[in-house]
Amino acid sequence: MNKLERTLQLLDESTVQSPSGLLRSKDSVRYLQQQAREEQRQLGASGLGESMMLDSVQDVGLYRTVGELEPAGGGLSGSQLSLVAGSTVSYTNANVREASKQLCEEFLQVLQRYSNASDVFEATEELVKSLDDTLVQLNNASKQLLPTGRERRLHAEEMWLNAERDTWRLMICLYRDRLITQKQDSEMDDLPLVNSEQTIISHLYGGNANLREYQIIVDWLEQMALRQQQTELGHYMNRTVAWENTLHQLLEVGQTAFGSGRALVKGLDPDAPIREKLPLHDLDMEDQTQLAKQVFRAIRQGRLKEAQIKCENYGQAWKAALLEGWRLHHDPNYDRENVSLAREPIEGNPRRDLWKKFAWQMAESRMLDPYTKATIGSLCGHLDSMVEVLSEHSWNDMLWAYLKAQIDIRVESEIRSHCVKSYLPMPDRYWNGKMSLEQIFDALEAHKNARISLAAKDVDKVIQKYIMLDDIPELMRTVDGWLEGTEVVLIPQMLRFLTHFVMFLRQIGKTFQEDIGDRVVKRYVEYLSTLGSAHMVAFYTAALPPAMQLLLYSQFLQTIRDSQQRKQALEQAYNFGLDVPTITVYTVEWYRALEATEDELAPIASGRLTELDEQKISSLEWLTFYPDQRGELLWQSNTLIRYFLARRSIEAARKTFAVIPADTMELIFTHYGSKDDIPCREEVSIREYLCYQTYLAAIQGYNDWCQLFYNGKPKPPPAVKLSNFTERVTSEHREATYRKELSNWELRVAELTNVTRDLLYNVLLFPEAGWLVDTDTTKPPPDDDEDWLHRAVQMENLRKLCIPEIVLLLHQLHTLTERYSENLLLADVLSSETRKLYSVFPKHKLAETLTKIAESSLTLMNARKDPFVGDAAKK
Repeated sequence: MNKLERTLQLLDESTVQSPSGLLRSKDSVRYLQQQAREEQRQLGASGLGESMMLDSVQDVGLYRTVGELEPAGGGLSGSQLSLVAGSTVSYTNANVREASKQLCEEFLQVLQRYSNASDVFEATEELVKSLDDTLVQLNNASKQLLPTGRERRLHAEEMWLNAERDTWRLMICLYRDRLITQKQDSEMDDLPLVNSEQTIISHLYGGNANLREYQIIVDWLEQMALRQQQTELGHYMNRTVAWENTLHQLLEVGQTAFGSGRALVKGLDPDAPIREKLPLHDLDMEDQTQLAKQVFRAIRQGRLKEAQIKCENYGQAWKAALLEGWRLHHDPNYDRENVSLAREPIEGNPRRDLWKKFAWQMAESRMLDPYTKATIGSLCGHLDSMVEVLSEHSWNDMLWAYLKAQIDIRVESEIRSHCVKSYLPMPDRYWNGKMSLEQIFDALEAHKNARISLAAKDVDKVIQKYIMLDDIPELMRTVDGWLEGTEVVLIPQMLRFLTHFVMFLRQIGKTFQEDIGDRVVKRYVEYLSTLGSAHMVAFYTAALPPAMQLLLYSQFLQTIRDSQQRKQALEQAYNFGLDVPTITVYTVEWYRALEATEDELAPIASGRLTELDEQKISSLEWLTFYPDQRGELLWQSNTLIRYFLARRSIEAARKTFAVIPADTMELIFTHYGSKDDIPCREEVSIREYLCYQTYLAAIQGYNDWCQLFYNGKPKPPPAVKLSNFTERVTSEHREATYRKELSNWELRVAELTNVTRDLLYNVLLFPEAGWLVDTDTTKPPPDDDEDWLHRAVQMENLRKLCIPEIVLLLHQLHTLTERYSENLLLADVLSSETRKLYSVFPKHKLAETLTKIAESSLTLMNARKDPFVGDAAKK
């Protein structure tokens, strides 16, 4: 290997990194990196350790407490750590946020396309594809902005997307086996003693679901490792010979330009360096080390064939053959029914037990390098040799090593139990290494390496752990703790995953704590509400119980102000089956129940409404979009008008009344068909609506009259000294114009006085039982008796407030226009037993009113007019 190739090799291995994981806090990462450097110095130069260092640092992290992340104490402040973006490129977080929002929409589209339970795995594969496309877009966008020579690092949410994609792939593999393969497999009979190891293991994998899941997890871990390192720079030549530099020096003694100054091996057989205890040439030693690392890396990625090709390309075919010894023996000629002269080739290793015994001894030998031992150990179930290399790496690597050992033990045990051959015994340490999957995870959580023990508590690792264990109830309890506690801060992308994970479990019929699942979906809906997408909010809200639907969608509606957006939000709610009438009523009542501050309670002199008043009035619009809610609109509007009239906020009551469309009563009659079919609630609401219409018209009429009476009267021309004929003519013209304008004003006042008087009398003489008095009806009252009673009390109080006011306005109207005789008519109206208006007056106010009427009678008497009202003057 030349110098350039070795330089390229070191450059390649120094830039290898994993795209998975969220960065922990900067301080915790710094602590882990410092620990890793110290361990690397103790272990010596290790190319594979350097290549996978960044992967171990960038695992997906929880937002854990300081005490967990800094055992020796540190400079972190606060009780918990926040997520660190960790991006060293110049593109902003806006790219990631936009991609995350787009993912929410894409996931929804996938769920809508695959709504049947039979399509659950197709839907999940589509989710993985969406994540793949998003990660490619983010990667391309960041590369365009990445300065030349700058290292590419991943944004925090981008790291979670990688971890989420791997988790979905794990779920596809495991649950496809659990739901399809395990159901299709019939009850398998015990296998008798046979001669084929392949047959035994095929039967074992067919009937042992746990072992099959172990293998699925191993394949998943190997595929992740392969995707994390898609490209690898080769640094060897085809058709080379083994240890070429040593061979050259042995053949050309003293004639090599770069010979070794120390004694070298004399033989070039595979065992020569160990047997003679002499080294190879320095360059060959370096190549040997790199080959061992690359072979083990290929084994870790599940590429055994590629590992053997590497060995052959290095001229070490014996190493490629060594990697074949684990294969299961199978002689197809042994049990053939049709015997012919042609023989089929024998598969596997007939002396596999002998190979495995010596492979175990090689894995424990101190004469071999760690990576060669780890390679052999991965094929013979020797855990310690793999851990020696992988303990400096990631949680995934350690899990892979444990599961490889467990699969090997179970396979070996099955073979020795059902094969007719006799086998060489394995050491007790081999059999004592058997562990359950729960024990493996416990060992990882208690690992002496802080990087691995901390990674075992990461969000994605915890989720993957319980998925592998198929312990969904415990996973949901853990998720519930994340939702309620402060140890973990669930970012929106985590909520999106957990929500779709809950929906996945429901789609496959997996039983779990539904209440926790509802809380997960609820948190996700609250996040979607901040995005303002009614389509997404309505879809996921529909997956919740009715009580949560009501609360959540109402909260979402409270954030919308635009009329068109409000209409679209209700349309989406209808499309996904939400109870729109109940939700809109709840929203209106929520606004109506808001209490104003003391400053807001006081009426504003300018007539301007407070912000709370505007919100209450605006909320009524939710009841105007659908004709079948017009009855409810009248009920809620009347309630709000009563509130404003009690506060003497006439302008607010007028704006509330204006919200009601003009065709409301027509639509109510059309909806119910006839007046007799209208329910009691709608019937009294219509009458109350007409009462407010009459009252507001009377108040508006009086305001218009005041405007004309006080501000519309023409002013007389100013007095000027007449010195000549021209000025006298001009003055006479001004006087004539003034008298004409005054006459017109008096006519307009008289006309408007009659109109205003009639409007005010419309309140006092409201048909049937009177203003704001329900007519007797045989229809049953509404079920909500409490609201009904409150309404009755409020209406009675309004009568006591408004009717005396109308009487005083009438008195003032007549007094200012000198219609004193008409004031005397009020006494008859008040004393009439038909409407009993006198009953709404307090005694002192009634006495004050009658005193004013008596003053009008005295005025008539002083003017020598009839102080009493005769029958001819009465209406």
